[in-house]
Amino acid sequence: MRAAVIGIGSNSVRSLLADVSGADFQRLWRDREGTRLFAGLDGTGNLNRDAMDKTVSAVRRMASEVRQKGAEELAIFATSAARDAANGQKFMEEVKREAGVPLRIISGEEEAELSFLGASAALSADRCGMIDIGGGSTEIAIGTRAGIECAFSCQMGAVRLYRRLRLEHPDDMKPVEVAAAEILDEHLRSFRELELPKAWVGTGGTFTTLAAMVLEQPWTDRTHVHGTSITSTEIRDIGEKLAGMKVEERIKLPGLQPSRADIVVHGICILLGVMERLGMDRITVSEWGNLDGYFHKYFCEKES
Repeated sequence: MRAAVIGIGSNSVRSLLADVSGADFQRLWRDREGTRLFAGLDGTGNLNRDAMDKTVSAVRRMASEVRQKGAEELAIFATSAARDAANGQKFMEEVKREAGVPLRIISGEEEAELSFLGASAALSADRCGMIDIGGGSTEIAIGTRAGIECAFSCQMGAVRLYRRLRLEHPDDMKPVEVAAAEILDEHLRSFRELELPKAWVGTGGTFTTLAAMVLEQPWTDRTHVHGTSITSTEIRDIGEKLAGMKVEERIKLPGLQPSRADIVVHGICILLGVMERLGMDRITVSEWGNLDGYFHKYFCEKES
């Protein structure tokens, strides 16, 4: 069976087309478009017209493309920005009208579960932890392929903290890191007896950007990004370098996707705060994430 899934994130819309066979699937085609849906949340908690139009347009285009490529089934889900939106029902109706299939707004816990199922496949370790830094939220999960021990979503994302905390100099990084660690602590209180794993994997644009910069390769060249191990020292060095640059200067760096230039340091600070709180000194980058996890949970289980 050929299937596709479209994920509406707070920072971008992504799609994945794959052939499903039994309990596995073969990735055929991916697409991404930055839409900054979370940035469209206004003071009343509603998504503004421009943000919705841009996002719905991207979904409509991707839905058309995967169908042209032979998708027999299509699923669409949305995450943090849609969860937060007071007019989320209206957004759901517009997506369904334009794409022809219902939109599911998934919970933060399910988002963490899907990201774990997708990203953890990049590690050989049986038990591991996963971090997914998005635009509006950060998901964390711990477990094995056989079962997840904990999965939760924190109200901290690169766009969310960008709107809340100023960061124009390396000295401004610490308050963002502290804010991230404090938000994480609120969730960890529910898992006091949980043993932290030794192996960790990260998914999302913050991680692929860091890997590209460590490898000194263009952000468009993903050949060696997947599976790259990066240390907390390397992450901090890159964060401080970027924090000392203007956005216009960051855009010129080959390893940095231009659309992330303004928010990338906030994402890095979230990662540094989480790593310090969880006692990590390195993390492995995965190009796979919640779209892949959706295939594992829904399409593959349906076929097996």
